[in-house]
Amino acid sequence: MAIWLFLVALVLAGLGLLLLVRARRAYHDTGLPMGRIIYVDTGAWNRCERPLFSRQYRLTGKPDYLVRSPAGVIPVEVKSATSPQQPYPAHVLQLAAYCLLVEGQESRAVPYGIIKYADKAFEVDYTPSLQAQVVDALQAMRRGLRADKRVGVERSHDEPRRCLGCGYRDQCDQCLA
Repeated sequence: MAIWLFLVALVLAGLGLLLLVRARRAYHDTGLPMGRIIYVDTGAWNRCERPLFSRQYRLTGKPDYLVRSPAGVIPVEVKSATSPQQPYPAHVLQLAAYCLLVEGQESRAVPYGIIKYADKAFEVDYTPSLQAQVVDALQAMRRGLRADKRVGVERSHDEPRRCLGCGYRDQCDQCLA
């Protein structure tokens, strides 16, 4: 009788270990770093948080996830497309903007952020150089908003698919789609 109890306990322990390994693998596949998820804006959990805001940079944004890890708070941006060889520059700037917002909120440096594509995740170091690029991009956007409204803005891409999803397509004289 004792041998049967031992065998049942052994089988249950094996199943528990198997479930633990599968759970860790599933968590790893999400692209999220190990840590506690403290912010979610994907709608998947029906819990959209309020946006982050920086008065200093006059910037607001809602990252998909914020994860509190031993390294600090890590912003994660999820993209549904398959990954390119390297993250798109616009995606890197978007993630860097979230790093800037988190840094202001936490009063602590953000070491990196993550861009998670459908099939791959990229860790992007949040360096002073990347922070400067974000601040420069914000300034350039504000200059563009203040510019003479009669001056047209040139299309910034050669991708017909992007035009298909654009909300200004019916008003654009440079539409590719």
